Amino acid sequence: MRSLIFLAVAVVLGMTTGSPAQQTKKPKWYDKAVKKLELKLDPVEAKPGSTVTCKVIVELNEGYYTYPTKQPEKAAEGMTNRIKFPDPGAVIFVGAVTDPEKYETKSEPDLGIRDLRYYEGKVVYERKLVVSPSAKPGEVTVKLESFTLTVCDAKNCFPSTKLTPEARFKVLDGPAVPVDPKYADEVKKAEGK
Repeated sequence: MRSLIFLAVAVVLGMTTGSPAQQTKKPKWYDKAVKKLELKLDPVEAKPGSTVTCKVIVELNEGYYTYPTKQPEKAAEGMTNRIKFPDPGAVIFVGAVTDPEKYETKSEPDLGIRDLRYYEGKVVYERKLVVSPSAKPGEVTVKLESFTLTVCDAKNCFPSTKLTPEARFKVLDGPAVPVDPKYADEVKKAEGK
């Protein structure tokens, strides 16, 4: 029970503390727990109007786990990772974040949680983006405003850390292609049309 109370306190503290200096400096636990963190775009070049998949990839070392961006139970809301996407520019993020489909579950009865979801190993969060129909051709950097990562091991959870992964992307020359109809309204709104 003591470790479960520590887990809840660590997650809450991790969510509520942090300064700009802490956001750019990796904490001591990070190198032990995280094998790799990467922002990947697929494809890495596209014409204006095209839809691209953005992936936030976290690879954890053995013995560590992390969380989805959404939990099914209200009591577990604090046990999530949070992704803050950049404002519209050369690319416009559309739709919602998709958590990986395969997850582990456990219960934390002392915290009132029956279904706590978590991931081990390689974890890939996805969200679509549309290359702005008015984007100029050339190289752009796509950088998350923040990826707030919470990692735990068998004994405790570490204070969350804010990271800002980025990826290079090339807007191709040529006329814009039609925006996928399911994202058209979001793109128009983002461009103020």
